[in-house]
Amino acid sequence: MLELQEKTIDETRQGSAYAPFAEDPNQYTKKFYIESYGCQMNFNDSEIVASILHNEGFGATRYLEEASLILLNTCSIREKAEQTVRNRLQIFRSLKKENPGLLIGVLGCMAERLKAKFLEEERLVDIVIGPDAYRTLPALITEAEGGQKAVNVLLSREETYADISPVRLDSNGVSAFVSIMRGCNNMCTFCVVPFTRGRERSRDAASVLAECRDLFDKGYREVTLLGQNVDSYYFIPKEEDAQVITFAKLLEMVAQIDPKLRVRFSTSHPKDITDEVIYTMARYDNICKYIHLPVQSGSTRVLQLMNRTYTREWYMKKVDRIREIIPDIALSSDVITGFCTETEEDHRDTLMIMEHANYDLSYMFAYSERPGTLAQRRYADDIPEDVKKRRLTEVIELQNKMTRANYNADIGKVFEVLIESTSKRSEEQWSGRNSQNKVIVFDKGHYGLNKGEYVKVKVTGTTGATLLGEITA
Repeated sequence: MLELQEKTIDETRQGSAYAPFAEDPNQYTKKFYIESYGCQMNFNDSEIVASILHNEGFGATRYLEEASLILLNTCSIREKAEQTVRNRLQIFRSLKKENPGLLIGVLGCMAERLKAKFLEEERLVDIVIGPDAYRTLPALITEAEGGQKAVNVLLSREETYADISPVRLDSNGVSAFVSIMRGCNNMCTFCVVPFTRGRERSRDAASVLAECRDLFDKGYREVTLLGQNVDSYYFIPKEEDAQVITFAKLLEMVAQIDPKLRVRFSTSHPKDITDEVIYTMARYDNICKYIHLPVQSGSTRVLQLMNRTYTREWYMKKVDRIREIIPDIALSSDVITGFCTETEEDHRDTLMIMEHANYDLSYMFAYSERPGTLAQRRYADDIPEDVKKRRLTEVIELQNKMTRANYNADIGKVFEVLIESTSKRSEEQWSGRNSQNKVIVFDKGHYGLNKGEYVKVKVTGTTGATLLGEITA
């Protein structure tokens, strides 16, 4: 599962809905506004949509009142995300009463599953479009402008949007997401992704490299390679006798673009990350020493019910192997509490495996049954909500304890930090991340540095979730 993110409207107005086009945005007579919810893949999809709309004469705006087209890029992973989207649509519908020509569209993972409710029962939207149908958005807009409800939620076995150059919506000008594949072949019983995003297909490696080179030439200094399961990347070039490009090879090819281009990736499935990938990470300084390795549960019995295809012991050995090859690696994870039939012993196994892995960060959730998943069809959601919440609290408390200890252990160390922005704390401070994906805030001083530059920073303290430091000579 890709790391979950969510943007509120206030955060969106700070930049995520506005594309800094090379051309003057005021030249456009039509404006679109977009909000994204869910994982990084959704945010990257919104950038693809922005590129398609840009070519159709739509300019982006960060203000709702300017838009003739409002789009919500949705997520079905968690119930909270779905409810947030519904609340936003109710607000947009009230805007439509004041502006009858306003079009409202829902994109992404909720589109296929809830199209009938959105279009007919609740009459909240004019356009519903799935993750593989974004090229048809201009035609759907025309259809909706004519008074018809426009829908395309067909999944594809080929679509990767490889030829579309995304418009960077939420850009700091330093780091960017680059999609390398779409879909997922892993049928985890709790997950809707295989049903909303279809089967795995890998993007042409040449197009991935071209996008990364273009980003570097434009001043970006970090790319994150995205996929529901990046380690499954497998591309066969059309040229005769050409070698298959695995994820390890693609990772190396991107790292070789320039030593000043940092490379990250998300997400890895524990069963698929190979020694070849880990050794490639160790070989290149500009491949960040950070892996998001979702465990979901520490109980072998529950993992089998989840169809995760590994055992507790296997996962622990994988963690040990990674740390053996890359001693300074930082690990993060996804953890679900209260999955169907989970016992107190299963819960304790989860706490124990978290301690063994010693995660720097985890995305932690109480199990939320999602309609249409294998778990919803096969198992009863039989853990009481108060038990789920209590177990989740214990998981969060353990993770917070490990995070504090790991961050305190960094005090006194010197890291190379990529400057990403001025700190939210103060105009006199920079904010950036080290290779281990930890945010470090430090005084700008008299050094005359700029965004996108690398600097050595010594850690002097921590707030618990952020490292504090000072520039070293």
